[in-house]
Amino acid sequence: MKPLNPILLSGREVLPLVEGGKGVAVSNGESSGAWAAAGGVGTFSGVNADSFDEDGRPIPQTYYGKTRRERHGELVAYGIRGGITQARIAHEMANGEGRIHINVLWEMGGAETVLQGVLEGAKGLIHGVTCGAGMPYRVAQIAAEHGVYYYPIVSSARAFRALWKRAYHRFSDLLGGVVYEDPWLAGGHNGLTNAEDPREPQSPYPRVRELRTLMNEVGLKNVPIIMAGGVWYLREWEHWIDDPEVAPVAFQFGTRPLLTQESPISDAWKQRLRTLKPGDVYLHKFSPTGFYSSAVNNDFLMELRGRSERQIAYTTEPVGDHEVALPIGARGRPVYVTAHDHERAQGWMADGYDEAMKTPDSTLIFVDGDAAKQIHTDQIDCMGCLSACQFSNWAANEKWTTGRRADPRSFCIQKTLQNIAHGSDVEHELMFAGHNAYRFADDPFYSNGFVPSVRELVERIRTGD
Repeated sequence: MKPLNPILLSGREVLPLVEGGKGVAVSNGESSGAWAAAGGVGTFSGVNADSFDEDGRPIPQTYYGKTRRERHGELVAYGIRGGITQARIAHEMANGEGRIHINVLWEMGGAETVLQGVLEGAKGLIHGVTCGAGMPYRVAQIAAEHGVYYYPIVSSARAFRALWKRAYHRFSDLLGGVVYEDPWLAGGHNGLTNAEDPREPQSPYPRVRELRTLMNEVGLKNVPIIMAGGVWYLREWEHWIDDPEVAPVAFQFGTRPLLTQESPISDAWKQRLRTLKPGDVYLHKFSPTGFYSSAVNNDFLMELRGRSERQIAYTTEPVGDHEVALPIGARGRPVYVTAHDHERAQGWMADGYDEAMKTPDSTLIFVDGDAAKQIHTDQIDCMGCLSACQFSNWAANEKWTTGRRADPRSFCIQKTLQNIAHGSDVEHELMFAGHNAYRFADDPFYSNGFVPSVRELVERIRTGD
């Protein structure tokens, strides 16, 4: 294994090892502070971060507002308070070592307000802002206003070119690095475009080489690229370290820090990671963000897959082959489907999936009564956790709506991520993971149930394993 030399990140020489910032309380002050204390860059999530009561217990994020806009205001307040809390914890645990970053999803509801509030309330405690899930043009200006570095997450040179031309060229001195997040390997939301086939992964090296070529052309030769997604054994990537076509480079670890002593996820989640096999992480497009995302193919995803599989097209009037009437809803109002789809619908209803729900795409999905009731309840309880939500049709615009029908094929992402972050049910909640998570099962480092500390994990990574 080549020597792992320090690299300049956020104004300090640190190990080129970055903790990935997983959302909704999964990367917190404790895990990120421990990573920084080990000499790298720790990243806590600025997405609905936890704050605590006087006894040190997480404060439940309960909403009392009668309208979505009122609840959205509560969500933003929770986010600012939690982000400041986690920054303080991370700062104390780091003990002056490494660097502390905050990870913010640009498409989360109130992203700019939350980020401004946390940076103001935790002044001097945060050294960098990592931001993806969308095109975060304004993150550079916000970072500059607070004197911190910024790290956009991109999945292609094309995306970075657009960000650079529109905004980042004006704040180049605080561009701490560019995170290349591989859209086929990373966990969570992925930056696949319509021009890319989710079923045909591309090698990350030529994509990162293209990004480096662009960065060199615009004067960013010394700005590091942070490789994220699919990084497990560093020895598998050591040829990147001094390669002039991609270097300087650092490496981000999102999945491996889940199974550490400082990781806040439940023991049930940690144990489930040990059972995964190749292919158990599923790239899907059920997320209310509209992005592809990668998660463990558990009962939660299986139920969502079932909804979409029990789906047929309909028209409101007889048109072409859509000539068979199908009564739906409490009043039994007819829609029109093909004879073949009518037969399929009758079969699903006979199996208990007797509630037909309309989608924005002029299709019907069939679910049972309990699922239909829960979907309606979750849509009504929306608190605007995204800038635009396909599931509830919330949007943070002048009309507060996407203008489209709410989509029952999706789900309330705020609810399920809060549930899995603070509970032990890992089969019926969304469980994000990178596609290399199956390696927990065969990596000898984790044999006999061993759970390392963050420091032990960092030292292990430095050996190449």
